[in-house]
Amino acid sequence: MRFRSAVVLCVVLTLAIVSSCATTVAVHDQRQPHMRAALEALQTAKAELEAAEHNKGGHREKALELVKAAIEQTKKGVEFGEREM
Repeated sequence: MRFRSAVVLCVVLTLAIVSSCATTVAVHDQRQPHMRAALEALQTAKAELEAAEHNKGGHREKALELVKAAIEQTKKGVEFGEREM
């Protein structure tokens, strides 16, 4: 059973690393790599906050609201930057 768990863990970690490398290459290939990287990080943060348990005294919900606002502002910044380039 331990061997199987170790194999599954290795496969998951390998897929995560490959996915991360592919994403990094794609982000650096585009214009505004820092804004796009920030957007990706914010989207990951949003997913993690959504997956978190709800018993955080309202702080999880407030953080989620702020991250959503940051995502929107980052998207607007990318759009503005694209018009300026």
